[in-house]
Amino acid sequence: MTSDMTALSDFLATGGPALWAIAALSVLTLTLILWKVWSLVRLGAWQSAAAEAALAARPVAMPKGLDIRSRFVAGALEAQHLSDTLAREEITRLALRTLTEMRSGLRPLELIATIAPLIGLLGTVLGMIEAFQALETTGGQADPSVLAGGIWEALLTTAAGMAVAIPAAVALSWFEGITERVQADFEDMATRLFTHSSGAKAAA
Repeated sequence: MTSDMTALSDFLATGGPALWAIAALSVLTLTLILWKVWSLVRLGAWQSAAAEAALAARPVAMPKGLDIRSRFVAGALEAQHLSDTLAREEITRLALRTLTEMRSGLRPLELIATIAPLIGLLGTVLGMIEAFQALETTGGQADPSVLAGGIWEALLTTAAGMAVAIPAAVALSWFEGITERVQADFEDMATRLFTHSSGAKAAA
């Protein structure tokens, strides 16, 4: 275990401060992804059976689930006693509040996906500057293997930055897709509720 930690420390030292910053971003990225998955599971982002069953009932029943779609339908049903305009505003408020909660944590992931490659590129540029300064100091007589080693170390930060940015970007796209799906379901459910309510009022 100690040798592994020493090897990791040596590896990070090779890339300099930029690689340390990218390593910190990698830990933050993993933490954000795990927290976001847990948050979506807690909200029931993939559950819709209870809400659909409530909407399918005639008259529409109060949903029994605790997931976000069920809570949205329950809130929309409670708003039915309001006028159409106020009911629509209340339903919109409920949807926006839930979607805002679902989008929490996405901005940091977006920022990481943007800055991780830039930090890696900065490390590469600084490393290349050091390599060429060493070449200039030796009057162009530097050992090619030593120069190649310096360039390799410089390029390491760019690769590390991309290795962090790609999973962050993929996770961000996935989470945004889930949120967009929930938003579409909210719109569909609200339309079905208003259609049913209008039909019931017309029949009465």
